[in-house]
Amino acid sequence: MTIRTLLESAAQRRPKRIALRYRRNGGWQSRSYSELALGVCQIAEALGRLGLRPGDERIAVILENGPEWVETYLAAAGAGVAVVPLDPKLRAEEVAFILGDSGAVTVVTDSRHVELLEAVLPALEAVRAVVVSDGGPQTPASVAGRPCHGYEALRAEVARAPLTWYASHVAVPQDVASIIYTSGTTGKPKGAMLTHINFCSDVAGALEAIGPKVVSEADDFLVVLPLFHSFSFTANLVLPLFKGCAMSFAESLRTVGEDIQVLRPTILMAVPLLAEKLLVRIEDRLKGSRPARALMRAGLGRLLGSRIRKGLGGRLRFIAVGGAPCPVSVLERFSRIGVTVIEGYGLTECSPIVSINSLSKPRFGTIGRKIPNIEIRIAETNEQGVGELQVRGPVVMKGYFNNLEATREAFDAEWFRTGDLASVDADGLISIRGRKKALIVNREGKNIYPEEVEDRKSVV
Repeated sequence: MTIRTLLESAAQRRPKRIALRYRRNGGWQSRSYSELALGVCQIAEALGRLGLRPGDERIAVILENGPEWVETYLAAAGAGVAVVPLDPKLRAEEVAFILGDSGAVTVVTDSRHVELLEAVLPALEAVRAVVVSDGGPQTPASVAGRPCHGYEALRAEVARAPLTWYASHVAVPQDVASIIYTSGTTGKPKGAMLTHINFCSDVAGALEAIGPKVVSEADDFLVVLPLFHSFSFTANLVLPLFKGCAMSFAESLRTVGEDIQVLRPTILMAVPLLAEKLLVRIEDRLKGSRPARALMRAGLGRLLGSRIRKGLGGRLRFIAVGGAPCPVSVLERFSRIGVTVIEGYGLTECSPIVSINSLSKPRFGTIGRKIPNIEIRIAETNEQGVGELQVRGPVVMKGYFNNLEATREAFDAEWFRTGDLASVDADGLISIRGRKKALIVNREGKNIYPEEVEDRKSVV
């Protein structure tokens, strides 16, 4: 399997099934799987005309969630070109480092980032071209002396031409699909090289863990989390492609409450902060209902589940939380009002899902059991059975790009060192007990190292 074959299979099985829904020009738009597949071929052809060389070169994507992000990623990765996804909120110096370290030759971005690229590209000789997704007729002819192209203009140029480039360049499972940069204690991000088989194996294992029939092509994912984040990428893009599901993009974090009513999703992937905000909103509404308050006081809050789901569009079956530890109190409060929430655990370097709780019997306070197609071990355990959680299997990254020393430090022979202290009980349930290093993961799933904070303070 590759991410490309997932798209092709979905388009062949259900060509008219909605693949993407997104808000544009004041209304909700949609694209079927056949339309998405065609769009990917067109953008791939356009990238090929820019001279992109599969296997040797990399393309950077600095975009918010939307069809352009999906098309660009699938076009490049499907042809064997590694994609470097960047957080659109990164500072100029962070963007400059990642573009320089990855050696990206093309940058696909939006008009908001043109000024930033004007500032950083003079020092980045490898970048040959810039593509702007939303510039229209105002797209500049060049950015820092590099040719600049309008996204839709490129598509129009190839729309009537034979789409041969994508057909002649086909990714294989061992090809690097993404290079995702993660924070490091030195202040320099490290690019985790993740292959097609890494991502496809991770989704296959996660689906087997929660039950192969739990997710079907009838499901509709509400995509709120940014796709540059490894959890969102795997759970909100690769998994739906695997099953042929719909992906509905929330317009923004501010509009999630309204979007969920219109889009009526069946599955929501969330980081703890998003889950907690949703919970507070639900609880505030319940406080305004005397019958609801009475049921809560009587310990019968679960009877409110159908009413709450109606307020969430009427079809939501479960919420999966990842990216950072979720407070047990939040999980318990969801359970008391009849909303199913499961928590998983992972790391970017593991594509990222390592373990997940059971959908039918989640054990709060644990990260569930490992997914079936990997191995874990607890290394150098103390008298309480606590040691470093290590992972081996097809989900583990190829290594850090252009950083052999960091790659060697990350592995104990074939075992990836997570840096997390954990224990495993008799039922195979894993509990995280702490970090070997002083890493802070905030509720948005972002990594914060005290060393980096101190370094930033000294600069200021």
